[in-house]
Amino acid sequence: MAKRGGFPGGGMPGNMSNLMKQAQRMQRQMEESQKELEVKEFTAKAGGGAVEVTVTGAKEITGVKLSEEVVDPDDIEMLEDLIMAAANEALRMADEAGAAVMSKMTGGLGGGFPF
Repeated sequence: MAKRGGFPGGGMPGNMSNLMKQAQRMQRQMEESQKELEVKEFTAKAGGGAVEVTVTGAKEITGVKLSEEVVDPDDIEMLEDLIMAAANEALRMADEAGAAVMSKMTGGLGGGFPF
């Protein structure tokens, strides 16, 4: 009786085996890149440098620096806006770095596969 399905000899053909090895290598590289990105820091400034916020690639704020002249008890709202602006810019920088890593790893496939 003829054997149905599968591959001759019970193993994967050479091309399929190579594809699997490549995929595993790519996954390891992506994991390493992700770990590197998580500890990388991104700093952004607002208000002409009066407010500086630093975040990690893991999107955790690790530092906030305020210059004395921006601390005005009569204008707390401006200070809050500057902190938000600097934090959002630093987070955007972290997102862009993550997207660049993914683009590099996927070879410009746009993050997806055409199937």
